[in-house]
Amino acid sequence: MPFRKALVALIAAGAAPAYAQTAAVPVAVAMADAADADTVIVTASRVAEKADDSLAAVTVITRDDIDRLQPRDLPELLNGLPGAQIVSNGGPGKATSLFMRGTNSDHMVVLIDGIKVGSATLGSTAYEQLPVDLIDHIEIVRGPRSSLYGSEAIGGVMQIFTRRGSTDGSPTPAFSIGGGNYGSGKVEGSLRGGYGGGGWYSLGLSGTTTDGINAQPSAGEADHDGFRSASGSFNTGWKFANGAALEAHYLRADSHNWYDGYTNENYGVQQLFGGSARVSPLAIWDVTLTAGEAQDWSDSFKHTDDAISNRGSIDTYRDTYSWQNDLHIAEHQLASLGVDYTHDRVSSDTDYTKTSRDNTGIYAQYQGGWGGHEMQLSGRHDDNQQYGGHDTGALAYGYRFANGLCAGASYASAFKAPSFNDLYYPFGYGDPNLKPETSHSVELNIGGRHHAAGADWNWGLNGYRTTVDELITYNPETYSAANIGDARITGVEVQLGASVAAFRSQLYLNWLDPENRSEGDNKGNELPRRARQTARADLDYDWRALSFGTTVFASGDRYDDPQNSKPLGGYTTVDLRVDYRVLPSWTLQAKAANVFDKDYETVAGYNSLGTGWFFTVRYTPGN
Repeated sequence: MPFRKALVALIAAGAAPAYAQTAAVPVAVAMADAADADTVIVTASRVAEKADDSLAAVTVITRDDIDRLQPRDLPELLNGLPGAQIVSNGGPGKATSLFMRGTNSDHMVVLIDGIKVGSATLGSTAYEQLPVDLIDHIEIVRGPRSSLYGSEAIGGVMQIFTRRGSTDGSPTPAFSIGGGNYGSGKVEGSLRGGYGGGGWYSLGLSGTTTDGINAQPSAGEADHDGFRSASGSFNTGWKFANGAALEAHYLRADSHNWYDGYTNENYGVQQLFGGSARVSPLAIWDVTLTAGEAQDWSDSFKHTDDAISNRGSIDTYRDTYSWQNDLHIAEHQLASLGVDYTHDRVSSDTDYTKTSRDNTGIYAQYQGGWGGHEMQLSGRHDDNQQYGGHDTGALAYGYRFANGLCAGASYASAFKAPSFNDLYYPFGYGDPNLKPETSHSVELNIGGRHHAAGADWNWGLNGYRTTVDELITYNPETYSAANIGDARITGVEVQLGASVAAFRSQLYLNWLDPENRSEGDNKGNELPRRARQTARADLDYDWRALSFGTTVFASGDRYDDPQNSKPLGGYTTVDLRVDYRVLPSWTLQAKAANVFDKDYETVAGYNSLGTGWFFTVRYTPGN
């Protein structure tokens, strides 16, 4: 279906009435859906605030949304949300990139329960390996946030929160089991509760399996490239009567992946453990201490009938420590001062020139409001063992009208530090003299929440422009990484949602102009693998014990290469889902994805899943 025809259908679908809440709640100036006006977020400013009170563009995905949408994995859940484009190398478990607002796949800070994750050598995060069944909710802040989080936050920040218990809850078990075509299966179980009046705990386990598809037909191996994963998480904490709190958490995700090429199997591990403490020495002073380690392990090899060859392993470790002080100066006046310390190290059978480095970041933030006016000002200095110091800053202003209309503007600078591969990879590729990538962004937004014609409406419009300088790319003349790239990215995000009676809907539209501004033959071309237009509509209807839903996603054309010589066609997919509550605690779910079996590629030469179906039996007491 041509993109324009699909867009017309999506607009008509997204404008239909809907109920309760959206799959995510991203509206200009972080307007949450009507049912979630009191949703509390922490990622946008590193302090707890209502989503409605944030000056950032924020998307919130709840556990209820995840259960309702029935995503097969995290990339499927994210694709098509405001600013988000997912690119996959061949189906479940395969290498996946997230382009947020057209920036590079390594221009995104990803946190899990406050701990920064990702590969220190690649500079990106393995989204495809993170277990969606163990997630409680997700906060996505769109736009630069280096003035609070340091390196990588050019496109935004995503924080994933794992599931947790309640201080007043008795032990509550839950589980689900399901299966579908492509040899797919899934099982998940949890035990959550509280103890002692102030403590809570949560234990979760999940496993998935699929035979997959022939990920890369051009490789000449007519086989199915499967994926297996086993994950577990544990959280526990205690909240004291005086407001102080302690928390500890652990997550591990093991994966086994099959694919084609020089190597054709991989064992991967994403593991993190951490903790935090919060105290208030004075009524106006809150102190938060956070510490943890994130690990990314990868073991790849070529497995044939006769032998195992081409083996290589790269393990990275990231230790993070944070000390934050929040000072309540007066009503609606908050100042934050903090220090972050990060130690990255690499253990590999590849001989990196250097295997560790440190970074210390000092930041300050002011948030104030008077009348309908609100302002956020932040600045940060990072001192890195490799490239020295770097300064970033941000200023945001918003005005809230009495009729629920909100408008705002912001400016921010950001940067991305070179990864270990960029700096130290052997064989002449790494260059220890590389400079950080830098960016400058401006944004205008307007949105609101209204009740009209018997429906609750939320809407938003965000326009932004980001310039990125000193992009690190491969230089074919020197066969090494080099600062030779520049880009200018202009975009518009539109969100429209409504709820009435038993209906709910949410429409997301994204327009993007990702222009390559580097000198040379590719100047003026589009940055590769970014579609100029995407649209997504989520519609759901409840009828007694039954819920029916559909997600329609449409993508425009894109190019696979910087030369814009390999076009990839646009496409539209339709998903259908149903949820039937048999008993108060028992639910049957069914989902059909890509029901019209659309054949498409987001990376040239790599297949995507055709029509897929999956059935789930879920037990959740207390519903």
